[in-house]
Amino acid sequence: MKRAGVRFYAQLNDFLPPERRTRTITCTFDVSGSVKDMIESLGVPHTEVDLILVNGHAVDFTYRVQAGDRISVDPEFQSIDISPHVHLRPQPLPEIRFVADTHLRRLTAYLRMLGFDTLYRNDYTDGELATLSADGDRILLTRDRGLLMRAVVTRGSYLRNTEPTRPLAELLQRFDLARAITPFRRCMHCNAVLCPIPKETISDRLLPQTRQHFNEFYNCPQCGRIYWKGSHYRRMRRLIESVTGPS
Repeated sequence: MKRAGVRFYAQLNDFLPPERRTRTITCTFDVSGSVKDMIESLGVPHTEVDLILVNGHAVDFTYRVQAGDRISVDPEFQSIDISPHVHLRPQPLPEIRFVADTHLRRLTAYLRMLGFDTLYRNDYTDGELATLSADGDRILLTRDRGLLMRAVVTRGSYLRNTEPTRPLAELLQRFDLARAITPFRRCMHCNAVLCPIPKETISDRLLPQTRQHFNEFYNCPQCGRIYWKGSHYRRMRRLIESVTGPS
């Protein structure tokens, strides 16, 4: 029986049971498989990994594990330059786009509120989510680590926080999205880009108080919803400031 040692660093330990965190895990095997398969057999999705060192040398996911290997697995570094090594994360997309699994309806609305193209349906299958991510160059958002382990998925993010706004702040930080925010340009319900619409063309659809106090309106060309800067707009501005700061 062959043996290799694997150690995970930083937030990758979140995927491990407590007794395996921040220590070397001894893995046994008869036939050499890929380092990707070994990492995922321990519960860590490949989408969360950015650097693998084997005996001090950087390798990619296809490396075949050998007896006696010492394997170090790191997430994406925020403040350390690892440019001489092999980055395993794909190159950044020219436009950040997402697809969210069925448990992330509220996060989807928040992302659309910030202007990010985010696909969501409450009946997507795992296969459909993986295909939409792969074929559409979309980052797959999920709390299902098994979904992120699908070979076709190259861009994904496992969301650790379950509080309403914490996953949003987590994504903004991980993908450095603060400068890409263009709030209130998408429909929070169907993802379409909103269009300005003259007040007189929708006057019959407005409540008397809304018709009296507001003059600027936007229409969703897909679902027909109407948006204006009422009390809901002020609440959403406060939410945005809570995750990005007043700027």
